[in-house]
Amino acid sequence: MSQPHLSHSSPRRGLLQALGAGAAALGVPAALLGPASASAQPRDLILRKIPRTGETIPAIGLGTYLTFDLLPGQAREHIGEIMRRFWDGGGQVIDTSPLYGTGEISVGDFAAAMGITRKMFITNKIWSTGEFLADDSHARRSLEQSMQRLWRETIDVMQVHSLVNVDQILPVLRNWKREGRIRYFGVTHHELPYFNALTPYVERGEVDFVQVHYSIHTRLAEERILPAALDKGIAVQVNMPFEKARLFKIVEGRPLPDFAREIGVSNWAQFFLKWVISHPAITCAIPATSNPDHQAENIGALRGPLPDREMRARMVRHMETIPGFDKLAEMPPYPGKAYNGIIRRAQNQRAAAARP
Repeated sequence: MSQPHLSHSSPRRGLLQALGAGAAALGVPAALLGPASASAQPRDLILRKIPRTGETIPAIGLGTYLTFDLLPGQAREHIGEIMRRFWDGGGQVIDTSPLYGTGEISVGDFAAAMGITRKMFITNKIWSTGEFLADDSHARRSLEQSMQRLWRETIDVMQVHSLVNVDQILPVLRNWKREGRIRYFGVTHHELPYFNALTPYVERGEVDFVQVHYSIHTRLAEERILPAALDKGIAVQVNMPFEKARLFKIVEGRPLPDFAREIGVSNWAQFFLKWVISHPAITCAIPATSNPDHQAENIGALRGPLPDREMRARMVRHMETIPGFDKLAEMPPYPGKAYNGIIRRAQNQRAAAARP
C-alpha cells in the first residue's frame, strides 16, 4: 500500500538501537524491536478509497478505547502482540484519542518499536473548548500532545470527538489541514440520540471523514448518514461494530450458520465485520480488542468475498432468530470483561466519592 505523504526509505537502525536501550522502561518485548514484517500485498486485501483523494486504506482498522488503556506499570506485552498481528495481517488504520487514557502512549511506543510509526494511518480526535470563545489554545495543546505521544509530525485524520465544541473546532481543523499538520478532518459520535446533530455536517459536505456507530444490530446510520456520505464523497469510519462485545454474548456457544462459508468467514467476528464493511458507504471499521487471538480473528475479515445485498439481508434475518438480539441495547456493555486503566480508576473514584 503506497502512501505518498510518508517516507518509508529512511533507515531505522538508530531508532531501534535507542529503543533497545530503553525497552525495559517502555515494557516493549524484545521480539518487537525490529522492523515489522511486510504487510500483505494490496491484491490480497479488501481496500477502500478515501473519496476526497482516492487514497486507499484497508477496510479493517484497530480501535483502542479502553482496550489499550492501562495503569502505568501494568504489563502491556499483549498490546504489542495485538499490534503485531494487526500489522502482519495487513492492517494500517489505528484509531485513538487523548480521551482514551494511556492508549495513545502504547500505540506510539509499540509502533516505534515495530518501525511502523510513519507507516500507520492514524485517525485521532480532539475534545476541546478553550479559555474563551474562539480560543484555540486547548486544541493546539491537544494536537501537540498527540503528536508527541504518537511521535508523528502529521496526523492523518483529526476529528471533533462527539461533536464537542464542533462549530468552534472545525475552523481550527481546516486551518491545520492547510498548514499540513493534519491531512483530513471530520466529526464523530457513537450515541444514537446525537445522530440528528451529526448528520447535517455530512449532508452539507463539510468534512472529509465521519465516524459513526453502525453494526448488524444498530442500523440507524443507513437512514441519512450513509446515503449522505456516498452523495458528498465523505469517508465513513465505523465504531462499535461489535456493540461493545454484546453481539458476542448473544451468539456465545452458537455455531455460524452454514451459509457463512459463502463469504469466507470462520468466526463470528468476521461475520459481523464483513456485514459492516460490505455497505458501499463504509471506508473502514475499527474493532477494538485486548486479546491478541481475537485480533487475529478480526483482521481475517480483511480477506475473501464480501456479502452482497441479498446476503446482508440474510445475515440480519439470521441474527433476528437468535434470542436476545432484539434486546441487545438493554444489555450492559462489555459483558464478562473488566478494563482497569486510568479511565476506570477515575470512574471508580468518582463513584466512591458520590456514595453517602
